[in-house]
Amino acid sequence: MSLQVTHFSDPGCPWAWSASPALAALKWRYGDQLEWRHVMIGLTEAGSVYEERGYTGPGQARGFRNFRWRGMPFSTEPRERVHGTWPMCRVVVATRRLNPDREYAVFRALQLAQFTSNLFLEDYGALRAAIDWVPGIDPDAIIAAAQAPETETLFEQDKDEARTAAGSPTEFQDKHANTDGRVRYTAPSLKLSNGSTTLEAGGYQSFEAYDVLVANLDTSLTRRAPATDVVEVLKAFPDGLTTAEVAMVCAEDKFPPKPDEVEDALITAAGDGLASRVAFGHDALWIAA
Repeated sequence: MSLQVTHFSDPGCPWAWSASPALAALKWRYGDQLEWRHVMIGLTEAGSVYEERGYTGPGQARGFRNFRWRGMPFSTEPRERVHGTWPMCRVVVATRRLNPDREYAVFRALQLAQFTSNLFLEDYGALRAAIDWVPGIDPDAIIAAAQAPETETLFEQDKDEARTAAGSPTEFQDKHANTDGRVRYTAPSLKLSNGSTTLEAGGYQSFEAYDVLVANLDTSLTRRAPATDVVEVLKAFPDGLTTAEVAMVCAEDKFPPKPDEVEDALITAAGDGLASRVAFGHDALWIAA
């Protein structure tokens, strides 16, 4: 048995980035019993939209700093120009077309570029640089496909699907948005379905919120215990995890994660040659050796 998960998100949303520890814990607990489908919201077409709303590079950097306490890495070096998110979303959709098994890895790479670099991510050269290090892809082919009509058609379908939140539990909980005349899901929103029943966790939520939806949909699933070995965690996530993500995977039920203890264990693993640390923002991505 498995559950279908529809994941509405956008690589430019700091709330989606900050929810990554909860998503990592969900994937650890249930693994391939969850079948994921990613839908790109498309928050803004171009940086000019943000500028009209009063966004600036320094203001964005200050905003990122205010997300740090949630655990994920953020850089606070101001960008010269703010950018929209549609080009990033097109890259994700293009990866879905060419390398569907690497879609989430590319999505993550774009999040890292968004929140820990100064790349201008409306420029396709910068977008190529953002995904160039991701294993198992041809970045040139993906960047070319991101600008193709076929990708644009699929991206339009994503945007339309993301804007179907009117009357939903997400709207009821005030986790929706309406920036273009249509009620949309905010990032990240999850729909979980067992084929006959669909439950929603709209917008930024805790791991416990996701976990209780799974429990109400299918108690026949195997629920893996929290991890006790950080190296085992990294091996289960070959594209790497941040400190906060590993800490959430290791967190015991009913207790908060312990990022300092987990980081000490990750440092020890790196010192023993069992893991590598790649600096991003004020933290790092940890990868099994």
